[in-house]
Amino acid sequence: MQQAALQATEKKRKWVFAKKPSGSLYKKRQWVGYSLLLFLFASPFIKIKGEPFLLFGVLERKFVIFGKVFWPEDLYVFVFGMLIVLVCIVLFTAVYGRVWCGWTCPQTIFMELIFRPIEYWIEGDRTQQLKNRRNKHKWEVKRKKILKLIVFYIISFFISNIFLAYLIGADALFEIITSPVSQHLGGFISILAFSFVFFFVFAYVRDIVCTHICPYGRLQSVLIDNDTTVIAYNYNRGEPRGRKSKSKPEAELGDCIDCNLCVQVCPTGIDIREGLQMECVSCTACIDACDDVMVKLNRPKRLIGFYTPSELLENKTASRKNKRAIAYTALLVVLIAIFGVLIFTRSDVSGTILRAKGSTYQLRDDGTVTNLYNLNLINKTNKNMDIQLEPNDSRFKIQVVNPHLNLQKSESSKMSLFLILPKEEVEDYKTNVRIKIMDEEKVLKEIKTTFIAPIGLVK
Repeated sequence: MQQAALQATEKKRKWVFAKKPSGSLYKKRQWVGYSLLLFLFASPFIKIKGEPFLLFGVLERKFVIFGKVFWPEDLYVFVFGMLIVLVCIVLFTAVYGRVWCGWTCPQTIFMELIFRPIEYWIEGDRTQQLKNRRNKHKWEVKRKKILKLIVFYIISFFISNIFLAYLIGADALFEIITSPVSQHLGGFISILAFSFVFFFVFAYVRDIVCTHICPYGRLQSVLIDNDTTVIAYNYNRGEPRGRKSKSKPEAELGDCIDCNLCVQVCPTGIDIREGLQMECVSCTACIDACDDVMVKLNRPKRLIGFYTPSELLENKTASRKNKRAIAYTALLVVLIAIFGVLIFTRSDVSGTILRAKGSTYQLRDDGTVTNLYNLNLINKTNKNMDIQLEPNDSRFKIQVVNPHLNLQKSESSKMSLFLILPKEEVEDYKTNVRIKIMDEEKVLKEIKTTFIAPIGLVK
């Protein structure tokens, strides 16, 4: 019964055994992918002024980007960040197709630059893997499979800990690693479970993530048009395909010799010669494979290459004036500029001031008018601050009722204060006032409020 169920499962799924890629584009993809992996693995451990380069502390509601600390009130920064990522993906899809998937997507980078090379190293290239599958009951084949799965899980466990460092910080991760497991048994079990999910994706699910699970591939039909540059087979030059023979002289054939190498190297198992398909992740492996064959046959490269659908239509030239791409680019530039301004001009301290509930103004016996406010301050940095409060209008004075102005790093405080104005200085019923929040005579932020006082107090 189990054997029958296994056979039924195998019939439903077409397993992909991709041939090991090589070529100039693959080398460029390696440079991009390994650079991103280095950035991914190093970012939580790099510190700037005591803070990690990147941290997404969901539990503590603390986020660090480029060494700058962000709190929930800085949500607008993340909104702009997500908009930039979304527009960037849409832009590149509209202009270059699914290039995100093949060059920068974490699923592709992990699979093609870490797990699949290990698979080649242990089980061999495509031909040997197919042979192993036909002889899967032999002990030598099983031994290699078990070794591969063990290595896969070890790497998955390591990567899971890297992701954990993004959530709790490198220092907390190191403390957990060096302390007894009994002190964090629940967390240890959770990381083992997460490692298994990660392992399951790359040991079993694999290309199904790209072809069935990820919704991005299905968006291609909406984002791609005839002016989008995609990886495509030049059927005008390649057809009719076939090898040279007496019945089919070379003059009657196209450049494609039907070697199927473009199919064998494809990580999702598609035939690019059948036209643009949702499963194509634009990894360029088929371009390298086909170029290698064309060089050996002394024919021009790029039988499979970067084309727009318009270029492949007869008697039509490609339109390079993609208005949608220009609009996306302009929007992306604006968003990146705003995002940069939000990050690098953001104040180190957050402050809000609200009038005390149920209060208006008070007349004092010393000839002054006062308004009572509630002030909230948050130190967003990793250093201590001695806050000073100063009104921008010299006529006003500030009296703090319950001062808590010595803020430790990442500390918040709540206090009450009076704004005081002499009666003879009252000119309007409402006066706009700005309060400067200062540290070491440096103005960190200005918050504005309204001072209320009756007119005509001095006769």
